[in-house]
Amino acid sequence: MVRFIFRRLLQVIPVLFVIITATFFMVRFVPGGPFTTEKAIAPEILKNLEAHYGLDQSLWHQYLTYLGKIAHGDFGPSFKYSNRTVNEIIAEKLPVSLELGSLSLAVALIVGLPLGILAAVRRNTWLDYLASSIGMLGICVPTFVMGPLLVLYFAIHLGWVNASGWYGWSDRILPSLTLGFVYSAYIMRLTRGGMLEVLNQDYIRTARAKGASETRIVLRHALRGGLLPVVSFLGPAIAGILTGSFVIETIFQIPGLGREFVNSAFNRDYTLVLGTVILYATLIVLLNLMADIALVWLNPKLKFE
Repeated sequence: MVRFIFRRLLQVIPVLFVIITATFFMVRFVPGGPFTTEKAIAPEILKNLEAHYGLDQSLWHQYLTYLGKIAHGDFGPSFKYSNRTVNEIIAEKLPVSLELGSLSLAVALIVGLPLGILAAVRRNTWLDYLASSIGMLGICVPTFVMGPLLVLYFAIHLGWVNASGWYGWSDRILPSLTLGFVYSAYIMRLTRGGMLEVLNQDYIRTARAKGASETRIVLRHALRGGLLPVVSFLGPAIAGILTGSFVIETIFQIPGLGREFVNSAFNRDYTLVLGTVILYATLIVLLNLMADIALVWLNPKLKFE
C-alpha cells in the first residue's frame, strides 16, 4: 500500500507540470492583459508596471521564473489586487468553498444513498419509480436553473432565507441544496445499480435461504459491495463539487475561491488563475487517490497495483 501511494504521488509531478505549462501559455496567449482597462494607461506607467511584475522579460524567462517560485510554494503576487499575494487570496477564499463543498456533499450522501438503497430493495414498485424520477430530475435540471428557482420561492416568495450572501447558517441552506441535489441524483442511480447487482449474487440467496432478515442482508452483506460504484464516483465528485461551485458562488454571491477564479479569468490575473488551477488539479489527483484506496479497502479482491 505504501508503494502504491508513493508511486501514485510520483505521477502527480508530471501531471501538474503539464497542467502548469499548458495553463501558463494559454493565459498569456489570450488577448489583452492584466493592465488592460477601458481607459488607456500612459505608456510610461504601463512600462513601469510590467517591469515591476517581470512582464517585460521574455515569455520563457517568465515561465522558468514562475516554475522556480512554484517549487517553493510561492504563487506570486496578484496583478489585480495590489499588495496581495495569490497565497493570501487562496488562504482567505478556500475555506468558504470547502465549507460549501462539505455541506453539499453531506446533502448528496444523505439524499442519494437512502434513495438508492430503497429503490434497489423495492425494485419495480412506486418507491423505485419515485426515487428514479427524483434522480432524473436532479440530473436534467442544471444548477444555474435550480438555484434561481429556489431563490425565487424560498427567499423572495416565502422570505425564509436571504437571497444571497454568506453570513449566517441560513445562508448555507439554498446553495448547499442546489449543488448537493445534482450529485445526489448520480449517487442515487449508482447506489441503486450497485445494490441490484449485489442483491442478485449467490451469497445473498444463500443468506436468504438461511433465514436472515432483509435488513441484515442489506446492511451486513449487500451494502459494502453495493457502494463500490459510489466510492469510485466520490473522488471525481468531490473534486467536481469544489471546482464546480463557481456557478453557485456567483448565483448566491458567495465569497469563495470559485467565484474568485472566474473573476481572475475576466481580469487576466495570470498568477491567480495559475494558482487556482494548480490547487484544483492537486485536489483532483489526491481525491482520486483516496477513492482508489477506499475501493481496495471495501473490496479485498482488488490489489494495489
